[in-house]
Amino acid sequence: MNSSKSPGLAGFGILRNTTCHTEKKISVFFSIIFMTVGILSNSLAIAILMKAYQRFRQKSKASFLLLASGLVVTDLFGHLINGAIAVFVYASDKDWIRFNQSNILCSVFGICMVFFGLCPLLLGSVMAVERCIGVTKPIFHSTKMTSKHVKMMLTMVCLFAVLIALLPVLRFRAYQIQASRTWCFYKTEHVEDWEDRFYLLLFSCLGLLALAISFLCNAVTGMTLLRVKFKSQQRQGRSHHFEMIIQLLAIMCVSCICWSPFLVTMASIGISESRSKETCETILFALRMATWNQILDPWVYILLRKAVLKNLYKITRGCCGVPIVNLHMLELSSIKNSLKVAAISESPMSSKQINLQPLNSTGQ
Repeated sequence: MNSSKSPGLAGFGILRNTTCHTEKKISVFFSIIFMTVGILSNSLAIAILMKAYQRFRQKSKASFLLLASGLVVTDLFGHLINGAIAVFVYASDKDWIRFNQSNILCSVFGICMVFFGLCPLLLGSVMAVERCIGVTKPIFHSTKMTSKHVKMMLTMVCLFAVLIALLPVLRFRAYQIQASRTWCFYKTEHVEDWEDRFYLLLFSCLGLLALAISFLCNAVTGMTLLRVKFKSQQRQGRSHHFEMIIQLLAIMCVSCICWSPFLVTMASIGISESRSKETCETILFALRMATWNQILDPWVYILLRKAVLKNLYKITRGCCGVPIVNLHMLELSSIKNSLKVAAISESPMSSKQINLQPLNSTGQ
C-alpha cells in the first residue's frame, strides 16, 4: 500500500524500523526551553514594536514596523503551536500509532511546520526589499509604500504560505512522520514519486530564493548607505550608517546560518535519484538550527537598535580608556537620516550646492 496516499497509515511504516533515537527527558527539556525562550523574546519584541508604533507614526517607519510586527507575530505563533505539539509528542513517548490513528495531528503538525517555516523567510525578503526601496528611492517609498499597501503585502505573503502548506493535503498526499518520530513534514525517506520530490524542491527553492533576495537587497542597501556616507561626511554623522550596516550584516548572517543547512538538506533529498544519504541526525540538527532563527529574529530586527548600540559603544570606549566624544549624533533616527541623505543625493541641485560650498568657504 502506498503510504503517501493512505492518510490512516501515513508514515507508520517508518516507526517499525527507525535508527534515529532521542532521549525523552533531554528532548522534552530542550523543547520546553526553546518554546519558552522563543515566546518570551517574541513577546518582548511585540511590546517594543507596539510602543515604537505609538511614538513614531511617520510614514517612512510605518511600513517597517508593520512588516516587523508580522514577522515577530508569526514567529510567536510558530513557537507556541509547533512547540506545544512537539512537547505533547515527547510527553506521549512518541507513540504516534496510539494518538494519531486518523493522521489528523500529523497533518496539522506538517502544515504548521511548512507555514511557520516559509512565512518568516518570505517576510524577511519583503522587509529587505522595503528597506532597499526606502534607502535608494525615498520619494517613491514615501508616496507608494503606504500602510494599506504593506498590509496587503502581509496578507498576500501569509496566503501564499498557507497555500504551499495545504498543497499536499489538497492533492491527497498526507504529511509523513519523520524518522525521529518527533515531527511531521514532507516525505523524506525513500522518495521515489515525482510529486514528493516536487514538494521538497518547492519548499527549499522558495526558501533559498527568499534568502537570495534578502542578501541582494541588503547588499544594495549597505552599499548605498556607504556611498551616501562618503559623499556627506561633513553634513551627517556616521553613527546611523554604522547602525544600519550592523543590522543588515546581522540579518544576513543569522538567516543564512540558521536556514541554509535545512533548505540545502531538503533540496538534496529532493534531487537525489537514489536513496538519500542524509541521516536522521543530520535532518534533526538542521531543523533545530532553523528553529534558532525564530528565536534570534526579534533580537536582530528589534533589539539591535540605536539605544543598545549606544550603550555598547559607551562601554567599549570606556573599557579601552578612550574619551567619548560626539555622542549627540546617536540621538538621530537611522532610518530618517538615511532617507534624508538619499533624497538630497538624488536631487539635481544637491551636486551644485556641494560643489559651490568650497568656493563660498574660500571666498569668505
